Amino acid sequence: MAKSSRVFVCNACGAKTAAWAGKCAQCGEWNTITEEVSLVTNANGTKSSGKPLVTQPIEVSVQKAEPRIATKIADIDTVLGGGIVRGGVVLLAGQPGIGKSTLLLQLAGRVGAAHSVLYVSGEESSSQVALRAQRLGISTTNVQIATTNSADDVAATIASKDHQLVVVDSIQTMSMSGVTASPGSVSQITNCTHLLMTAAKQTNTALLIVGHVTKEGSIAGPKLLEHIVDVVLQFEGEKYGGFKVLRALKNRYGPTTEAAIMEMTELGLRVVDNPSAAMLSERQITDGSVVLATLEGTRPILVEVQALVNKTSYGYPKRAASGIDPNRLNLLVAVLERRTKLDLSDKDIYVNVVGGLRINDPAADLAVCMAIGSAAKGLKLKQNAVVYGEVGLSGEVRRAIYAEKRIAEAQKLGFKHVIAPSPPGTGKALSSIVEPVTDVRTALNHYLQK
Repeated sequence: MAKSSRVFVCNACGAKTAAWAGKCAQCGEWNTITEEVSLVTNANGTKSSGKPLVTQPIEVSVQKAEPRIATKIADIDTVLGGGIVRGGVVLLAGQPGIGKSTLLLQLAGRVGAAHSVLYVSGEESSSQVALRAQRLGISTTNVQIATTNSADDVAATIASKDHQLVVVDSIQTMSMSGVTASPGSVSQITNCTHLLMTAAKQTNTALLIVGHVTKEGSIAGPKLLEHIVDVVLQFEGEKYGGFKVLRALKNRYGPTTEAAIMEMTELGLRVVDNPSAAMLSERQITDGSVVLATLEGTRPILVEVQALVNKTSYGYPKRAASGIDPNRLNLLVAVLERRTKLDLSDKDIYVNVVGGLRINDPAADLAVCMAIGSAAKGLKLKQNAVVYGEVGLSGEVRRAIYAEKRIAEAQKLGFKHVIAPSPPGTGKALSSIVEPVTDVRTALNHYLQK
């Protein structure tokens, strides 16, 4: 017989305590602990009613596996590892207004051409979703819609096996009748996800769940939410313009190194076929502008890195970065001051990655250093040149992964020079355009000109 007990749960990290406290002992957050009801089974120590499991060889399970559900968008299928796995649970998270609902509605329309799809909206009415589909010109053949905030009703609908794909928008609006906490709390998110996942696994139904994010950018709710699901997709980018990137943070059925680059249009989200050409189309050749050969997943992309160096009007110079880690910028400025003759101690430095992309590639170091040096001295980078390479604390330039892909992308777009560390094992056709550098001081002296 199940009984309930009261526990105190931190809404930030999910830690449980026996008594209330103003500060969570696990994550250190204040005023995040709330009282909730927890279900406890077998509290009297009675014998479990379990039974032996029915086992079978793995080879038999592989033979019974059904083909994946194709989204009809090649780049998204690549990110997922070949399509949506039947019985798999996918969590899509992103900032408010970035286009999560639009993307899932487009996917539902495309998948609905060959499969039965159910779109469950807990945030909007059915008429609002229908108006969006009409505005975007999305075909809704075989797409059913329902509006509810009850996870029990959604699980019962999944159990009916009437739909091959179910989209839930969003998990933060769902609630279970057996949990007294409010929707969006740790226990509601955890229990609702468990319930929906169990129904999806038992009926071999693909499940797509929308998740909110916090102001820091992490997925809202307990960390357990990311562990429960099979795939975690992060949708990131600028809210009002620029490119948006869909990447997999976790994927049990495919790689986590792929990314889909998209842009918002009047007809919804569209995959950018050649992001390098699109981001360099409006580039002006001037001081402080450097073309970086970077990677989004395993896809090579050429982006423009801009720097502005100006004498400060304050006692403490300002360092601002858009598209790269500000801490990395401070480190590179320190390397430039220590390993070169640049004096940046009284200069404000601003660095921007054009196109709204956020670069986490260590090979962007050399491009940032050369953009700062170019802006500080008023010199331009050598014409038709692309830059990449990781910079160490001693000022040395280190090799980067997938050098062949970076060089090939630069050559495809007509660049004649690649300023980078000497790549290992590249063919003559590619290595012929590489101009190897060993340290950042040499790169600044040899490749910046008037």
